[in-house]
Amino acid sequence: IMVPITIRDLEIGTGMPKVCLPIVGHTQYEIVSQTMTIASLKPDIVEWRVDWYDDVLQSENLIEMLKQVRKLLDRIPLLLTFRRVEEGGVQECTIDEYTRVYETAIQSGLVDLVDYELEVGDDALIPLIVVVSNHDFEKTPAKEELIRRMEKMIDIDADIPKIAVMPNSNRDVLELLDVTDTIHQKYPDVPIITMSMEG
Repeated sequence: IMVPITIRDLEIGTGMPKVCLPIVGHTQYEIVSQTMTIASLKPDIVEWRVDWYDDVLQSENLIEMLKQVRKLLDRIPLLLTFRRVEEGGVQECTIDEYTRVYETAIQSGLVDLVDYELEVGDDALIPLIVVVSNHDFEKTPAKEELIRRMEKMIDIDADIPKIAVMPNSNRDVLELLDVTDTIHQKYPDVPIITMSMEG
């Protein structure tokens, strides 16, 4: 039986799949405007892709924007994602800068979830992390490799492991579904996210 994760008023792991809408603004105006529109749609979760934010590496600016976004979202859970360029992100950063953004956001107490990349591997942050992700923008790796990555995420206590891959055939999509089923059968109490991306 899957053990649900409760965040604010939301239970992840029970009922219908949850709807998550992203904020992808570059400026304060764009971010506030998008957040107001998204909040009015009442999604289950809002993801702020902070790698789009021009001033994300300035901690004071990041905290100020987090305060505004959090206030506008009210009870809607906020997922913060800082995607590195290597994983499809927008803004160049060092590993130290990447980690500092997460530390700033987590310590602020203004985010409910964060999406942290498996390849960075900062175990010190893992106890605070809910979503741990891995992306392949060129292909769908072999089933054994995808299972290895998912199990590595589970081994480091990711609450929600996430894999996103690029399909090059219908068979790739079916392969990912098979991986999803295999992981679900082996770890029925772990909510997981898998996706075949659109090219």
